Amino acid sequence: MARSLLDELGRVVLGQDAALREAVLALLARGHVLLEGPPGTAKTLLVRALAEALGLSFRRIQFTPDLMPSDVTGVSIFDPGGAFTFRPGPLFADLVLADEINRAPAKTQAALLEAMQERGVTVDGVTHPLSSAFTVFATQNPIEFEGTYPLPEAELDRFLLKGLMGYPGAESEQGILTRVLAGFEAAEPGTFGVRRVADAAGLDAVRGLVRRVRVEPSLVVYMTALVRATRDAPALTMGASPRASVALLRLAQASALVDGRDYVIPEDVKGLAPAVLRHRVVVAPELELEGVTPDTAIQSALERVDAPKG
Repeated sequence: MARSLLDELGRVVLGQDAALREAVLALLARGHVLLEGPPGTAKTLLVRALAEALGLSFRRIQFTPDLMPSDVTGVSIFDPGGAFTFRPGPLFADLVLADEINRAPAKTQAALLEAMQERGVTVDGVTHPLSSAFTVFATQNPIEFEGTYPLPEAELDRFLLKGLMGYPGAESEQGILTRVLAGFEAAEPGTFGVRRVADAAGLDAVRGLVRRVRVEPSLVVYMTALVRATRDAPALTMGASPRASVALLRLAQASALVDGRDYVIPEDVKGLAPAVLRHRVVVAPELELEGVTPDTAIQSALERVDAPKG
């Protein structure tokens, strides 16, 4: 199912292979995704196509400075019968796109992140569970900072990974135009041509298989060492938490399964480390001014850790 899902998505979202794979791995690992990229790089399209391929419900929330927590979670309405009835908000969907999450105030961000962590929404003392497939894909624009409320590090840590979506190459961009000429419309899922490859039950089954992928003790030691290396890296003022170690483990298991293996290899870990760590570390301000990015600082830290042999 996982390979078929990637194939279907790759026919709709062109030139974003790394982000597609990371999004699918996060979904299989039951984690949430932060997507960063300039406007028009298919962030919304990716999530909508994913929902179409899995037969899941999709909701998009446009985060704005005046968005209130109740606009996201839902409210209790007093009905004519003299009782309160809960009216679910847009969070009550399988795949939720939180568009430009950093444009909403902290209290609204907190409401979303609480739902991500608890997989439920509490309103007026009553907890309402979210669907088993519930996954948040939050987007950020890396260019515009005016009028934004950046997520604190403790809240960023709730995202399993951070994917980067840049501009596609020339060949992919030409392919996009060819698809448009053939009738493709990003706002009309019926034109995607996506074949449904599974449903919510199938997704749950594959998630169960991910948990059973074998991880050797030497790789557990390796993952721990990679994450710990960020904590004493000279270029970083803050390293990754133990939650990053768990994320790396789950994603490595998902990566192995997608590649047709029932065991994790060092390459699974190495390839996913930047996506797991880049939003969990803070580059020293003086080095950031010199152009050092989280990815370059992470790579430097990871080079000091030897991978297990054989």
